[in-house]
Amino acid sequence: MEDKITIIGIAGGTGSGKTTVVKKIVEALPPHYVAVVPQDSYYNDTTHMTEEERRAINFDHPDAFDWKLLIRQINELREGKAIEQPTYSYILCNRLSETIHVEPKPVIIVEGIMALINKRLREMMDLKIFVDCDSDERLIRNIQRDTIDRGRTVSMVVDRYLKVLKPMHEQFIEPTKRYADIIIPQGGENVKGIGILSKYIEGLVPQE
Repeated sequence: MEDKITIIGIAGGTGSGKTTVVKKIVEALPPHYVAVVPQDSYYNDTTHMTEEERRAINFDHPDAFDWKLLIRQINELREGKAIEQPTYSYILCNRLSETIHVEPKPVIIVEGIMALINKRLREMMDLKIFVDCDSDERLIRNIQRDTIDRGRTVSMVVDRYLKVLKPMHEQFIEPTKRYADIIIPQGGENVKGIGILSKYIEGLVPQE
């Protein structure tokens, strides 16, 4: 691939609306223009652990991620090479054997709660975005998502939010806001902000 590949990082707390922002950007750009690499796919492989040990992992801590693999694969995409992206199951708390074939595209979006925390990864990005959202809204979205998709009860979600998500957000995620080139308040609801951002990204990419 001769054209420069644009790498965009999109971070923000769990339930902040990152996925909605990514979706709107993808829709605003020409078809097949964007490859999205979710950081959630790069949790460490825990095959060697017992189920009990797996469940004890703090998945909202930077140490839970396989940074080496993520950085290597983003680099490969940037060089115009296809990758085999790992897949992860929240139910099993482990990596699955299947991978997803991802072809390099003009725009690569790295999306995840800690997409901006790793210096090496940040240095590869042409644009860094932080999706901001009130903590109560994030909690509500977490309750809605985790009870429907991950089989948790409301009290389990609230308990996890207070013991893990909130302190980890304050310690690791919120501080990465200072690395962002653009902050989008109100998450996925911010239609104007997302519109301006999409136009800017369109300008970054050489049109055919």
